[in-house]
Amino acid sequence: MPGNILLKHLKNGFMDSFKSIQRLPSNLINQIAAGEVVERPSSVVKELAENALDAGATVIEVTLREGGKTYISVTDNGHGMTKENLSLSVERHATSKLPDQDLFKIQTLGFRGEALPSIGAISRVSITTKTEEDDTGWRLAVEAGKIVAPQPVPYQTGTKIEVSDLFFAVPARLKFLKTARTETQHVTDVLNRLALSAPHVTFRLVADQKEVFSYAPVLEKEKLERVHDVLGHDFKENALLVEKERDGYRLEGYISLPTLNRSNAHLQYLFVNGRPVKDRLLFSAVRAAYHDFLAHDRHPLLCLYLTVPPRLIDVNVHPAKTEVRFQDTQFVRNLMVSTLKESLQKMGHHASSTVAAETLNAFQTYATPSFPRSSTTQGTQSTFSSYFSPQKREMAPSLSTTAVGVCEAVPQTTQEIKEHYPLGAATAHLHENYIVAQTEDGLVIVDQHAAHERIVYEKMKKDLATQQIKRQVLLIPETIDLPEDEFHALIQSVEELSRFGLILESFGKSTLIVREVPAILGHADIKSLIKDMAEVFQAGDKSLKIEEKINEICATMACHGSVRSGRRLSLSEMNDLLREMEETPHAGQCNHGRPTYVELKLKDIEKLFGRR
Repeated sequence: MPGNILLKHLKNGFMDSFKSIQRLPSNLINQIAAGEVVERPSSVVKELAENALDAGATVIEVTLREGGKTYISVTDNGHGMTKENLSLSVERHATSKLPDQDLFKIQTLGFRGEALPSIGAISRVSITTKTEEDDTGWRLAVEAGKIVAPQPVPYQTGTKIEVSDLFFAVPARLKFLKTARTETQHVTDVLNRLALSAPHVTFRLVADQKEVFSYAPVLEKEKLERVHDVLGHDFKENALLVEKERDGYRLEGYISLPTLNRSNAHLQYLFVNGRPVKDRLLFSAVRAAYHDFLAHDRHPLLCLYLTVPPRLIDVNVHPAKTEVRFQDTQFVRNLMVSTLKESLQKMGHHASSTVAAETLNAFQTYATPSFPRSSTTQGTQSTFSSYFSPQKREMAPSLSTTAVGVCEAVPQTTQEIKEHYPLGAATAHLHENYIVAQTEDGLVIVDQHAAHERIVYEKMKKDLATQQIKRQVLLIPETIDLPEDEFHALIQSVEELSRFGLILESFGKSTLIVREVPAILGHADIKSLIKDMAEVFQAGDKSLKIEEKINEICATMACHGSVRSGRRLSLSEMNDLLREMEETPHAGQCNHGRPTYVELKLKDIEKLFGRR
């Protein structure tokens, strides 16, 4: 058959198969809808638990078998359903949650009217319910989309929905499910989010006859207790309060100190008008607020509640209702960023209490200490005396006076330390990087490079804001060769970098000349600084706003301009650094979110030696 005839034949056959439009059967429609709404057992639990909350439940109990693959039940004490409403609840696009039929006035968690018919299309569902006014309860069954009429049964006020053999009607979906343990963890996460959105409700989860958690109800003003239940003791001990109201928008909740962070954003809980969401705009605002304090691969812990006028938000943009659309995205982002930064400003020089706990856990104790003997033992006493007595050592060169102030008198008594010096008085310098200071009720160990890096960084930002960056002309300009892509990325920002006191000129195809540098950098390695900045600019996040980009430049410069590890400090220099830390915002962590100091209380040290 000639090629053109074959092509025509195939085309006609293809068109024949689509020559008429057919109406899909309702069961197939429900199965398609289930593909959007029901991804795994946790999707079922989310939909049913949200319905329970909308029904006014104050107690919600969830039971799973095999991670929910074979059995899920959600029981609540809400207002229940009448026989008529029960029948309507398993029909598509039937809902009681849009009384005014206004999609921009949604004040409930569920509203699409797809959950129950979608779940019933792919599994076996039993719904038992009773209202307070009815004399009897009613039970309705759905199996693979086939509905069995309601039957009267004895039951208490509320609703119990049981889902068995999830995806038995569409077995291809079963292969995408994970282990029972993984599916249970997904359910736990869903219920944790709902528990945080409704702290006045009791939540209980039982998996394979073992209780996973049981959260007691708390008052709205005691919301931190529910947050404590979900995020743990460490978060409660290191949480900063967030509160702000502006133009009808309200943001409240709790965020962690930067030094309490994780490698992922799993413990970030965000709520909009009481609805748990995973919204990219809000996560982006959180990253921007912490940009000054954390490395790009570290994430804070938080629980934030944003209240928005209903008409200024669209919650009907995602099948699972996990994303929202704001009418004024820029306002929301600015509100989030500025409010979180305000709260972070209040932390002063404090670091997370978990730093000390992790330090204590790292210590090893020995009942019978054993030390190796050597021929140099005789000189040990004099060596240690010299090393741990800073006033006997040769004085190190002074720190840059642009970064560290004039030394005050070293406190001699515990009372002086208590009244004036939260970070204590320096007593020793270890391994040419760590300052040991005595506090009122313990000791502090400071990482000199990390601490000075934060001090220089904050001073650079302050000088930049007041346009007081001082420049230092290099007697011999530095000439630096760079890869072409990094050269072009850096040369495009020459004018911007001049604001920081960094004067660059191009010289040839991929060579830069550095003529002036910020005076605060002192004797920093300029070549290393420029190469690091070129890498940052070439691989940087193009979505960063100008302020965030400026902070990134300051952070890179501060790292190169701070006191290096390996630099021995005199006693006065160590105390200078401690005093500057006490006066510097956010001095509890370096620019990458690592702690700058560890504080150990005397009672904890005594425990190590069996004194407590």
